[in-house]
Amino acid sequence: MTAEWDASGVEIKSERLRLKLFTADDAGEVFAAITPAVTRFMQWEPPRSPTAFAEVWRSLLAPILDGSDLHFVVRSLADGRCLGLVGLHAARTACPEIGIWLREDVHGNGIGRKAVAAMAAWASEEFNPDCFEYPVAEENVASRRIAEGLGGSIVETRSNSKYTSVVYRIPNIRR
Repeated sequence: MTAEWDASGVEIKSERLRLKLFTADDAGEVFAAITPAVTRFMQWEPPRSPTAFAEVWRSLLAPILDGSDLHFVVRSLADGRCLGLVGLHAARTACPEIGIWLREDVHGNGIGRKAVAAMAAWASEEFNPDCFEYPVAEENVASRRIAEGLGGSIVETRSNSKYTSVVYRIPNIRR
């Protein structure tokens, strides 16, 4: 990132989605979309209350402002409804990590693929990394298809207390 990084103007649009950097105004809608089913394949457990979530979302703001760790709210272009979050973690590195979670009622509609593709395309232009990492639980077939559909290939496995994951390496679309 350079000194000209301005988080306020960052927005990514696709034919169905709008991705805009998370702000405090998004907290209520984002919290409402987090359920145990959504976090089944996440390393973290869902916050139990809006107060607990406030600790989480407040920790996201400084890295967004300095451009090092970006969390975008995924919204429907048609009605503005919050659909989830997509993140670009370690954005300044040669191989940033992309992560996504979506509310349960939109699973299976191709929204994850569109959001991750939009993020990868934007980040390829904005930062020109060598590649992207995309860790996903081995059992999360739908999310694995997102990485594979973007040309990703498995480069390693990792384990945490909830599951074993595979890490895909997705190429920069500009190269």
